[in-house]
Amino acid sequence: MPVLAGRRLVVSLPRTNRSLSLVRVHNPPVLRPFSSALPQRSGDTHSHYDPPSGWLWGIPPGEKREKEGWENVWIYGFFGGLLMGVVAYAYKPDTSIQTWALEEARRRLECEGILPDPVQEKQPLNPVRQASI
Repeated sequence: MPVLAGRRLVVSLPRTNRSLSLVRVHNPPVLRPFSSALPQRSGDTHSHYDPPSGWLWGIPPGEKREKEGWENVWIYGFFGGLLMGVVAYAYKPDTSIQTWALEEARRRLECEGILPDPVQEKQPLNPVRQASI
């Protein structure tokens, strides 16, 4: 019988000749489905396969499909927006920390005189004009 000692529950077990470590209960693994819902069962016994009839989306073979009014707006809007997004991504400014750090280091080294100033380094261009014969 369990006895309450302070805040602990003390249970006395009867003495046995067997050690508790030798007693093992083997429970086989339980296979559980991914879903907890029961599988749907139907009393329908016929096949759900529709054999090919040549009709695609309810249009008989040989007839041309008539476009609906929203289709062109959707197609040009989607692909136009996609093209504008690609162009905007290609021309976006470089805001990476590596680019900023490289420019900042170059600026500081130019101020200290370790690197020459690239603006002063350029030679003026003197184009030589040749006389046409």
